[in-house]
Amino acid sequence: MSRRAVGWLIPIACLVLCVSLADADPPPSIAPRTHTVGRGDTLGSIASRYGVSVAALVAANRLASERVMLRIGQRLALPTSAPPRAVTAARTPPATTPSAARASVVTRAPSPPRPPVFARGPRGLELAVPDFLDGSPLFTWPVEGPVSSTFGRRRSAWHRGIDIKAERGAVVFAAAAGIVVTSGVEPRYGRVVKIEHSHGFVTVYAHNEENLVQPGMYVSPGDPIATIGKTGRATAHHLHFEIRRNGAVYNPLYLLPLPPRVGQVEESDEPDEQHE
Repeated sequence: MSRRAVGWLIPIACLVLCVSLADADPPPSIAPRTHTVGRGDTLGSIASRYGVSVAALVAANRLASERVMLRIGQRLALPTSAPPRAVTAARTPPATTPSAARASVVTRAPSPPRPPVFARGPRGLELAVPDFLDGSPLFTWPVEGPVSSTFGRRRSAWHRGIDIKAERGAVVFAAAAGIVVTSGVEPRYGRVVKIEHSHGFVTVYAHNEENLVQPGMYVSPGDPIATIGKTGRATAHHLHFEIRRNGAVYNPLYLLPLPPRVGQVEESDEPDEQHE
């Protein structure tokens, strides 16, 4: 081949190489994944939302333990091993027919199962038997006494927990291990204590005469946390007790051990309670 011919081939080869590089897909950029803690967020609910484990969240953020107290506005790094929940389209090879040219494959991340509509009451009341009994904490009764008002429909309103009748000043105990997130006074609850547990659970203890714990304290099952009163919207001494999980409210009788003393449920003459 003559030198003149070689001189023509070099520019042509360079042109082909430039066009190939222009058509190539740019390398994907990996942006850091973080989550800003909002009201009601727990390590369990954040881990479930992004499909990672609580242990991975603790390790990625160098937290002291799984029982650490989160702060609203705190930024948590998400483990990079978790696949992002996004819709991705698979690239198809060059089509050889008009129908193949229009074909594409789209895959979506699986959506979490939703409870049936009939199993949920107003404002997130879950009326059906929970399907996570094996994964819930081992709750114990917070106070001795008969149930004077049950969960669910009550006259013209809805009751978000159970009322346990007890004498004034009787000690209220933590139903499971956790961290106290609220110890104060609310209009309908009166003096109230709220404890956050593992796996997104929260228990509520309302109408107390005195709260014995402060926010941020870690409590074990059976630790004293309050005394029986009738503060807030209550006309008799009793404990209003709730079990919540990720924003929904569940019937405590489905999650508490059932001793014979709860066999007969008393009817309450108190006005309807519509707790917040």
